[in-house]
Amino acid sequence: MVIVDRIENGTAVVFFGSERRDIPLCQLPDGVHEGSVLRETGSGLVIDAEAENERRKTLAERTKRLFGR
Repeated sequence: MVIVDRIENGTAVVFFGSERRDIPLCQLPDGVHEGSVLRETGSGLVIDAEAENERRKTLAERTKRLFGR
């Protein structure tokens, strides 16, 4: 899973598993944002909306269990 951790000064800090890479925003798909989940394809990275929604759901469930909200 490829995750966009943050965007700073036109550069995205992206984690490919445990490997961190700084990638110019212009090299990423339109609409990418902090927390985006990307998928590698033969032609580059694409936004994986389904995986992103699953990740958000999992994080929300963990937060609810942790804080009871």
